[in-house]
Amino acid sequence: MSEKHISINHHFEKNHADKFPFKRVCLKLSGEALMGRESFGLDPAVVSRVASEIKTVYESGIELCIVIGGGNIFRGISGASQGMDRTSSDYMGMMATVINALALQNALERIDVNARVQSAIPMETVCESYIRRRAVNHLKKKRVIIFAAGTGNPYFTTDTTAVLRASEMNCDILLKGTKVDGIYTADPTTNPDATKYNHLTYETVIRDKLNVMDMAAIALARDNKLPLMVFSINEPGTFKKCLEGSGNCTVVDTCDLFT
Repeated sequence: MSEKHISINHHFEKNHADKFPFKRVCLKLSGEALMGRESFGLDPAVVSRVASEIKTVYESGIELCIVIGGGNIFRGISGASQGMDRTSSDYMGMMATVINALALQNALERIDVNARVQSAIPMETVCESYIRRRAVNHLKKKRVIIFAAGTGNPYFTTDTTAVLRASEMNCDILLKGTKVDGIYTADPTTNPDATKYNHLTYETVIRDKLNVMDMAAIALARDNKLPLMVFSINEPGTFKKCLEGSGNCTVVDTCDLFT
């Protein structure tokens, strides 16, 4: 068992007064999470609500970075499936994540949360370029960092980006906010018999090809011993509760720490 795993397990058990055992976390948000009931684009009310959820955690003193997707605007692999060049299509998807990142930054700043957007593709007019040391410095100064434009390279998903950035920032854990409250044996929105998992190992996710993240992201998380929590961003207060160890979620790790 790694030192990181020992530390996380110890923090959850040592003292109930310590509500937030994690000191630095990464939140992965899909673009669809910001869409609400809209069929395309952003729902300002949903963006504001998500920002409020983030503020609750931010005010606890946790250092927080965010990776955001762009599927609500454009999904690269979908464009490629319709005949577009995959590389160009993926770059278009990266641009979509920048739009979402700027919208979330604006929503956070409106409620007095100090936020910065860093893009893997340089666009100095609208945001900072991704520089690891600068990002770490922002976190130490209690600024929320929103990472945009994926890894800056085609053929990589924002899930893989989230694991990469969480590892680069030395985050204690990665949380993925989705439309459902965890990982199921099947899609619970279409299959009423789907069963929810409370805990999984990375090996099980890979072996059973469970649809939580692409396999490259899961393998990278496993190799870096980065714990993952999957929860519903639509359930108010769940983001904070997950960090307290009491949230409704599925945990993915290399061992049975949370069972």
